[in-house]
Amino acid sequence: MQEQIKNIQTLEELQALYTETFGKNGTMTARLKEMKNLDNDARAELNKENTTLRELFKMRQSELENAAMMAGLKKQKLDVSLNPEPENAGTLHPLTHSLADISGILESFGYEMWTGPEIEDDWHNFTALNTPVYHPARDMQDTFFLPNGNVMRTQTSAIQIRSMEKKGAPIKMFGIGATYRKEIDATHSPMFHQIEGLYIDKDITMSNLIGDVQEFLKRFFEMDNVELRIRPSYFPFTEPSIEIDMKWNGNKWLELMGSGMVHPNVLSNCGINPDEYQGFAFGFGWDRLAMLKYGLNDIRKFYDGDVRWLESAGF
Repeated sequence: MQEQIKNIQTLEELQALYTETFGKNGTMTARLKEMKNLDNDARAELNKENTTLRELFKMRQSELENAAMMAGLKKQKLDVSLNPEPENAGTLHPLTHSLADISGILESFGYEMWTGPEIEDDWHNFTALNTPVYHPARDMQDTFFLPNGNVMRTQTSAIQIRSMEKKGAPIKMFGIGATYRKEIDATHSPMFHQIEGLYIDKDITMSNLIGDVQEFLKRFFEMDNVELRIRPSYFPFTEPSIEIDMKWNGNKWLELMGSGMVHPNVLSNCGINPDEYQGFAFGFGWDRLAMLKYGLNDIRKFYDGDVRWLESAGF
């Protein structure tokens, strides 16, 4: 019997033999029923045989169960040398890519990043920026006014005011964030993003401004040379004020940003002495720069969630 148990190869066969031996009508069961008729030595021998067989059955059952488990694991073995199946992994949005590039370049120039609230009061959004009450930028057609008199920030220049109020001069910073205006078409969105730079110190000139802008554009667009066109303009918070255009695709001029030397009234409003300090400010929409970099002709594509366009653009 012991050899027979050791030679069984399946749990089914083992269970069948166990039933034949220890079942209701099993051979060992029948012998145990006759134990009362045996002398002491025979009883001891039968008990020993009963215990030994049960242990053998239990041991063989464990061996067969372990063998079955290992066989199953072997079938599930993972071949790590196989090429993985492609995954639909998410990627960063092109605007996020652009922001990372822009921020990295400006920080390498020594500019410090600042942020500010998107709901602004009149002082930081208009008055401190030398914007009089009759200025058209305050018109209801452009600005989202709130019932309490505050506004949805129309420009990130408000961050410049907050930074100068808090840090004073000298200061070299850039502010980033969403801005809001009542306009929407292929090149304008009611919510868009701006980045504005500010550099206030002693003996800062327009040449410093143009040099920083030119080097920034060369790095962002990965161009060896950038040709700029400077046009006079008007902004209430800079004097003189200029518009900066960049030559694009051979002979096309693109308007990129407004800039200029910070108006003395703005410096005074922020507690900075304009007779001691001067500097420049510039501002642009990073959405627009991203449109140019990624060859997009409709700004609304950034926000409509069309995965097909993102995939075709390499994102």
